[in-house]
Formats: sequence, C-alpha cells, structure tokens
Amino acid sequence: MKTIIKTAREKKGLMLREVSQKLGIDQALVSKFESGTRKPTREQVHKLAEILNIDSNELMVAWLKEKILYEIGDDNDLALKAMIAAEAEIKYKISSNRLAMPKAIKSIITDIDKLKKKLDKFRKFDSYRIAQALELEYTFESNRIEGNTLTLKETDLVINEGLTISGKSMREHLEAINHKEAIEYVKHLIEKKTTINEREVLAIHHLILRGIDQMNAGVYRKVQVMIKGSGFTPPQPFLVGKQMEDYFHWYHINKTKLHPVILAAEMHERLVTIHPFIDGNGRTSRLVMNLILLKHGYVIANIKGDSKSRMSYYNALEKAQTQNSKTDFIELIAEVELHAMERYLKIIGG
Repeated sequence: MKTIIKTAREKKGLMLREVSQKLGIDQALVSKFESGTRKPTREQVHKLAEILNIDSNELMVAWLKEKILYEIGDDNDLALKAMIAAEAEIKYKISSNRLAMPKAIKSIITDIDKLKKKLDKFRKFDSYRIAQALELEYTFESNRIEGNTLTLKETDLVINEGLTISGKSMREHLEAINHKEAIEYVKHLIEKKTTINEREVLAIHHLILRGIDQMNAGVYRKVQVMIKGSGFTPPQPFLVGKQMEDYFHWYHINKTKLHPVILAAEMHERLVTIHPFIDGNGRTSRLVMNLILLKHGYVIANIKGDSKSRMSYYNALEKAQTQNSKTDFIELIAEVELHAMERYLKIIGG
C-alpha cells in the first residue's frame, strides 16, 4: 500500500504538504503512510484514493491485506483456519444480501440485465441523433417535475435553436439550457472515467443553477429548508457537510457491491434526502443517478413529469424519507430504467 500511495502522489506531481492539506492532517503523518510506519484510517484511505485518482477498491484491498497480516503476526496455522472461516462467513453475508432483495425488484433487475446483454450487441446502431433526442426528452421531463412550463418543442427551440419563447420566464429558459450543459458535463465525466466525488457533484449543481442563483450555485446551503407538500424535514445546515462526506464514503464502499441500477437509485434518494442545496436538489440527484447508469452501460432513466408520474415519484421518495422504506423508490427507478431500455432497443431495431 505504501508503494501505491507514493507512486500515485509522484505521478500526480503533488508534494507531501499538498496531500496533507487536502487530507486535513499533518505532513509527517502522510510521510509515515508512505513509509509504512503508520496506517491511514478507512476514511483516510477513501480520501487518498480520491485525491490521488487511485481506484478506491484497489487501495482498500491493499489496506485490508496489510491490516489482516499485521493482526495475524506469526500465527500462520491458526491464521489460515481463521481466514477459511472468515471466507465462509463473508460468502454467507453476500448471499444473504442478494436474497434480501424483494422479489419484484429482483425480477425487474433480471429483465433489465437481459436487455442490457441485447443492447450491448446493438451498440453499433447507436447514433448522435438518438442520444440528442433522448437527452432533450430527459431535460424536458426533469425540469417539468420541478414546475418548468416549457413544452418539449419549446425546450428544443430554446436549447438547439437559441430562440426565446414568448410568455416564458428567463428562469425557465436558463433551466433548459443549464440542464443540457449539465448532461454534457456528465458525459464528459464518464469519458474521463472520473469517480463520483464532492467536486464533481458541486460542479453539476453549479451548472444547474448558473445564471439563476449564482450565489448558491455549487454551494451547500447554510440555512434550513422545507419541502413543500412533504412531511419530511431535511437535516439542519450544520449537518450537511458531514452527511455529504458520509454520502461519498457510502458510495466508495458500495459502488462494486450493489447492482448499478440499485446503486443509482440509492445515490439519488440519499442525495435528495440530505437536500444539500437551496435549490436544484432534484435535478442534481437525477443527474447523479444517470451518471451511474450511463457509466455502467445502461440508458438514461427518465422519470416523467406529468401529474401521475410526479406523484408516484414524490410518494415513493417520501416513504423512503419518513418511513425508512426504500423498496417502493428502488422499484420505481428500476421500472423506469426497464421501460427506457425497452424503448431504446425498439428505436435502434434491437
């Protein structure tokens, strides 16, 4: 592990003091991480992975290996028996977690994965025109959920023709333009294989509110907020920073454990529940969700903005937030993705 950290730091051209500043610890401690005389905490491992652009799973495996070897010491025979017992226990837990998935969700996920295999064979029929049309629909629907009154055609004219729609506010125009640019940024992150981190989520939010509320664009809220029509109250502003830190920590731990569709739904729900921003939480959460889906080769999950779809979406979210029951929300997202996959394959002739 010590070699991984030092090599990655030097490759990035970072000084020890720069890494220590980003970690918020003493420079001497970072030096000890590199020499192997001190071990970082689990949280520091994830932060180091983010700072140094190391795969967090690779670094965590190296960290766990050294931790296990340290605890074993010279008791090799007993250690081997303990490792065999631990392996059996871990496999049992993994199996239990898979079985714990509700049957309805498991069935939808199975159908999605069948379509995913089919879609992978038809990728050659993808085209910029198809992507452009679907992204336009996504921008229209995501904004409509939040009350934007531009029609699909008007959204197209604003984004692709640069026209101004009479009777529509400047905010509505900017919401359409900004959302389109945020999608482009998400696609850029996927191409660069950038991990989801605080900087990128703040950048996505900044694009969403750019020119609308410049003071709060890409900035965590510093005041308490309420959600209209909901019985859920978001956390106090002084808790937001820590909860967002936990949010990214949760992602790094679970990004390879959960099915991508479930991971995407969880990241969506968790972010919108923290409600870290004054405005734009819903759009940002849906973009993060779709960043995960696109990154894993799935298609955009486009939640509709009509009254019926919006109420189903809000009710599932509120149940997750007030009753700590996420099944309805995850199932809703899985169904949206399933329908999106079916439609996409039909468009490309799959």
